[in-house]
Amino acid sequence: MWCIPPQQNATFVARMEALLDLYQQPYNPLEPVLCMDESLKDLQIATYFPLLTAPGRPACFDYLYKPAGAATLLLCVEPLRGWRYVQVHEHRKFEDWALFMRQVLDEFYPHATTIHLVVDNLNIHTPTAFYHTFPPQEAKRLVDRLIFHYTPVHGSWLNMAEIEFGVLKRQCLSQRFASRDLLSQAIQSWFIARNSFAPKIHWQFTVDAARTKLLHLYPSFDP
Repeated sequence: MWCIPPQQNATFVARMEALLDLYQQPYNPLEPVLCMDESLKDLQIATYFPLLTAPGRPACFDYLYKPAGAATLLLCVEPLRGWRYVQVHEHRKFEDWALFMRQVLDEFYPHATTIHLVVDNLNIHTPTAFYHTFPPQEAKRLVDRLIFHYTPVHGSWLNMAEIEFGVLKRQCLSQRFASRDLLSQAIQSWFIARNSFAPKIHWQFTVDAARTKLLHLYPSFDP
């Protein structure tokens, strides 16, 4: 469900329109648009084994389980290319995010000159994370390749990574996982298979649509 401010909010609409303009830009492999987000997954150890069912029928799990902690999922998706990548971590710290983004930049986008990165306002989603994790020369090298685009407060739905997380949860995360290793293996198999089909995200919401449907958020002016 969308969470948007009920009153006029110039800061919200300024950031929103900037993102909507970015999403309308044609695909450019030298300046890709990446959307990045995070989520948590509870780890649960089943108390009883699943009940046997007929072939083609879903497994039946007992509702009893033992908590086994939680895992942080870091996800990055390039909507216009139909590519995504996910890592499983124990924590959500500056170092986790910075190392994740360095791998994305160097391993998957070595030839991109500039990467437009859409993120929310979490405190680790800043250039600070790179300087917190790497020597200054390395941190600056990474920061110089990124242009940060922040979603407005109450506007996380403007980050297309949330759409990809929705697909991940429906297709892969509905079952229980007893450890981060098992969760990581399942997620890796999921995104490798999904990338082989390269499904893209077709974003339809535009600035013109926002000025009609979300008119109440825009400051009003006397004629």
